[in-house]
Amino acid sequence: MKSAVETLNPTRVRLTVEVPFEELKPSLDAAYKKINQQVTVKGFRQGKIPARVIDQRFGRGAVLEEAVNDALPKFYTEAVNEGELNVLGQPDVDITELKDGELLAFTAEVDIRPALEIPDYSGIEVEVDAVEVSDEDVDKSVEQLRERFASTTPVERAAEDGDVLTVNLEAKVDGEVLEDGVAQGVTYTVGSGELLDGIDDAVKGLQAGGEATFTSELKGGSAEGKEAEVKVEVTEVKARELPALDDEFAQLASEFDTLEELKADSRKRLEDMKRYEQATQAQEKVLDELLKLVEVPMPEKLLADEIQTRKHNLEHHQLGQMGLDLAKYLEIQGKTEEEFDAETKEQAEKGIKTQFILDELVNREKLNVSQEELTEHLMRRAQSSGMSPDQFAQAVVEGGQVPMLVGEVARGKALAVVVEAATVKDTNGEVIDLEDEDEAEVAETVVAEAEGTDAAADEKPEA
Repeated sequence: MKSAVETLNPTRVRLTVEVPFEELKPSLDAAYKKINQQVTVKGFRQGKIPARVIDQRFGRGAVLEEAVNDALPKFYTEAVNEGELNVLGQPDVDITELKDGELLAFTAEVDIRPALEIPDYSGIEVEVDAVEVSDEDVDKSVEQLRERFASTTPVERAAEDGDVLTVNLEAKVDGEVLEDGVAQGVTYTVGSGELLDGIDDAVKGLQAGGEATFTSELKGGSAEGKEAEVKVEVTEVKARELPALDDEFAQLASEFDTLEELKADSRKRLEDMKRYEQATQAQEKVLDELLKLVEVPMPEKLLADEIQTRKHNLEHHQLGQMGLDLAKYLEIQGKTEEEFDAETKEQAEKGIKTQFILDELVNREKLNVSQEELTEHLMRRAQSSGMSPDQFAQAVVEGGQVPMLVGEVARGKALAVVVEAATVKDTNGEVIDLEDEDEAEVAETVVAEAEGTDAAADEKPEA
């Protein structure tokens, strides 16, 4: 077999391959065997039909077509390996010559990874938010915890902000009660902003047994988006009572004995969360600066495929789960289709550039992924997918996705290397040392978000 490589542009090549006919013999034998199993000829047992009879009855062309289809992937792969090409996606193959007994010639155009020059990135400098937790932040956190332990007591008075009501609702459009416009015994907290616009003003001042009518745009159901006349009847008013902020509350709501210990723990949790946010911010900003440093030719077909994949995932998975279509989503987002397409293209380009540059760094820095690192990453991916680790691991193996996971971990490690070489300062001008953070773990999440994969597990500490 002879092959030659012609560079069409920095991201696409054309392979020209010539194969002596004798190298097709294994595929020809396999083609005769396959046809033998599929056809019957009177006077011959199935599977025992001579090749000359198959040629006479079904045509030599059918055999050649089957043999070429079988052999092409092998010869294409050999040509790719001989040319030391790093190909992307499937090739466009064209058989240029097929002479029975003499020669098979074909061309294959395919995208390749462009050669990249990674400049010195040690001069990258970014600014991130300082880790600052105020007394007000702590008080707000404790207050949120206090809200979770609130109790309610029925009261015989008019409804006020913060009260918990039980209401009955009836919605009419054009004077007709909607089939799905009636709800009984709905629990609603006054001032929460839930349910329907206008309901707060309608129920304030009503006691149990009172009712009011208001107009609101329906947020769901058969008449979603239409103006409706809504009747609300209050059947019960309950006042919320918060527990006193004292040591007894601390013992009720936590493992601590005193309120001061609870506040100290809340402060630490808030600091941990802000440190995580700071580390994530640093990784994102360093990645953005790295992308600016490297010129990356963009494979057109790969970009088009990536854009299509992102749009398909959004329309058929994410929006489908929310009961939305693309038109409604764009309306909610306040974007035109042109703006959405431009944004999707920009995100796709960033994802491809991120992968190309970090893969180049993985090779340059000779970064390896240990079994322990791969297992930890798999556990995080499983958690973010809602599957058990065993289920996720089985799906990954069956789908042949293990190399993809290894690549995700390796690119996370590559970004961590760049962040370590960069200078990160906070808004107070202090140089931040991120060594105490699990840089590679945070970087995996940042890289996944940039690439648009579903690897962005929620590793954020709880406040």
